[in-house]
Amino acid sequence: MCLAVPGKVVSIDHRADPLTGLIDFGGVQKQACLEYLPDIRVGEYVIVHVGFALQRLDEESARASLELFGQLGLLEEEFGDAWEQAARQESGTEAR
Repeated sequence: MCLAVPGKVVSIDHRADPLTGLIDFGGVQKQACLEYLPDIRVGEYVIVHVGFALQRLDEESARASLELFGQLGLLEEEFGDAWEQAARQESGTEAR
């Protein structure tokens, strides 16, 4: 199953072609293409599907979706071990 996952725009690389940005998905950060939303700003929320930010989303909806996805286990299903590893790495608890 492929999900469109909400995330917060942490930074934007205006020099990149195509336009890209760093998106935070509840603690895990990944790069995404922002070409479909050229006027997006840092701090706003977007829906990302297969590496492309497709739509702007309000913060309340984004947080509710992430919470529901987590409760249903969909984030683990979508991101698998890589999601867990990135979260451990982010928190500094990854085994070495």
